Amino acid sequence: MIISRTPVRVSFCGGGTDLPAYYLNSENGGLVTSFALSKHIHVTVNKRFDDSVRVSYSRTEIVDDFENIEHELVREAMRMTGVTSGIEITTIADIPSRGTGLGSSSTLTVGLLNALHTFAGRNPDATQLADEACQIEMEILGQPIGRQDQYAAAFGGANQISFMQDDSVIVTPLNMKREAIKELSEAYFLVYTGLTRKASDILTKQSASSEERRGELNSLRQQAVDVRTALEQGKHHTVGELLDASWKIKRELVTGITGQELDTLYEKIIEMGATGGKLLGAGGGGFFLFHAPSGVREKVAEMLESKHRILPLTVDTIGSTIIFDDGARL
Repeated sequence: MIISRTPVRVSFCGGGTDLPAYYLNSENGGLVTSFALSKHIHVTVNKRFDDSVRVSYSRTEIVDDFENIEHELVREAMRMTGVTSGIEITTIADIPSRGTGLGSSSTLTVGLLNALHTFAGRNPDATQLADEACQIEMEILGQPIGRQDQYAAAFGGANQISFMQDDSVIVTPLNMKREAIKELSEAYFLVYTGLTRKASDILTKQSASSEERRGELNSLRQQAVDVRTALEQGKHHTVGELLDASWKIKRELVTGITGQELDTLYEKIIEMGATGGKLLGAGGGGFFLFHAPSGVREKVAEMLESKHRILPLTVDTIGSTIIFDDGARL
């Protein structure tokens, strides 16, 4: 049996500039500053007695031919790794599996590839996992998504990720000491809105409007530069202000990114003392990220409705990894 563990991600600034419609047509490319969150998706791969394939997630599929698997990420990860028969695959997530704004679909893809490659006796590095996940999601399945999630999941840690005009990607770790990264959990927290959404609809509209919104996207890219500096210098109040500025731009890019319930929740938390925040991912639901001085988080927790949850920003510094391997192979 193989078990992979892969983190989801929290994007501070620059989201939207990782879409090909922007970075392929921008002289400086796209830029995102993000952290891997220590909430994970686990993928188990185990040898099956016969040649059939069993896949267990929110439902269970048992097929004789992997081509008949309805879970397209599982099917295409099997095809890419060549592990196509006689296995059982199970996925377990620490968070809701879709519509959270934490890049969970890409996390799952990276984790699947890592577990299946390992089962086949290979040892892929983070770059290979991220590249192959992008290929599956964007090229093979044609999803209108960006490229930041796959790299954050594969590499882990705190990074600035550059998306170049030639379609290459450069991952640069932030210059932050381990203790400074640990202290982020005191300064930042995530709030689950209780709403989920289908990111592809919003991202399709955002990609289509990239040219006419280039000025706003250029500003989002610059904020990814500025927030890196503020984080490295420990200026968290400045980071909060940048998050707020980013959210004000992002919510105007296309319709569907925000709504009355989301705006009301955001304003309540700001009124309680948060410096600033933003909705993570494409928009429409999922998690907010906030910076707030000491004591604000506790007040927010008392105010929230039961459908909301608060998570501290705890950083996964490892990325996608194999946490169990008993040596069994095909």
